[in-house]
Amino acid sequence: MKVTSSAIEGGVIAAKYGCRGDVFVNGMPGLSIPFEIIDAPAGTESFAVIFDDYDAVPVCGFDWIHWTISDLRKPSVKEGESHNSPDFTEGCNSWHSAASDNSIEEATGYGGPAPPDREHRYTLKVYALDTVLDLKRGFRLNELYFAMQGHVLAHAKLVGRYSPEA
Repeated sequence: MKVTSSAIEGGVIAAKYGCRGDVFVNGMPGLSIPFEIIDAPAGTESFAVIFDDYDAVPVCGFDWIHWTISDLRKPSVKEGESHNSPDFTEGCNSWHSAASDNSIEEATGYGGPAPPDREHRYTLKVYALDTVLDLKRGFRLNELYFAMQGHVLAHAKLVGRYSPEA
């Protein structure tokens, strides 16, 4: 299985998908990245997705979660599909944390890259699952991890860099 994204060229995430873009939702960069899943294994019932930033740990003390998805039943997500009545379930991101005043509802969906200090690496992880998880909108990352246990058929990842300056 493989994941690709037209938002990431030469290992760099296009400016419009983060803090240098023009679309903001509840104070978060809100134009979600498109991606495509290729060669999912037989028996795949749904996909789970995590888009996060491990380089945030030295800055805020934890892995910053930018987007979580469960119950994705198609092999692609279009640009800007988050925050626009998607046909998949979105979880709460780290824009609802000690570092933000957003409520869980306001921080559900895509909250794009906005590194505060330097260029960061962002990882898009996709998991092919043998079931539908049926999580509720606004779920937390740990709920997703526990629900996926014993159901992962395959996984793939894609890493892109994003800088706060052009």
